[in-house]
Amino acid sequence: MAMETLKTWAKALRRDIVALWIAARDLRTPWTAKALAGAVAAYALSPIDLIPDFIPALGYIDDLLIVPAGIWLAIRLIPAPLMIEFRDSAAARAARPVSRLAAAAIILLWVLAGAALVWFLSGRR
Repeated sequence: MAMETLKTWAKALRRDIVALWIAARDLRTPWTAKALAGAVAAYALSPIDLIPDFIPALGYIDDLLIVPAGIWLAIRLIPAPLMIEFRDSAAARAARPVSRLAAAAIILLWVLAGAALVWFLSGRR
């Protein structure tokens, strides 16, 4: 039963991060909430951590404390009717189908760009 609760919490957290990203770009969001929402969403979605995860015990503090606290505070700064709208929009985005063909095309473009860079830097012209 605890695993289902954890999965539900993780889905809600993921939805709220996307909702905060939407809120940060919406003109109706107060500027303080917009700044915090944008910073929290960018940090949560970024592969760079304030405290690297490989540091024992301390590495997960940002994931377990800082990010949820930032989400909580940002949500409190956004008016409730707007947050409901942003959550609905985030849930709709999550329900969209994923295009594996588009993902493959983007990966192919990165591989080709990397190969072109290696060729250019190797001095062969």
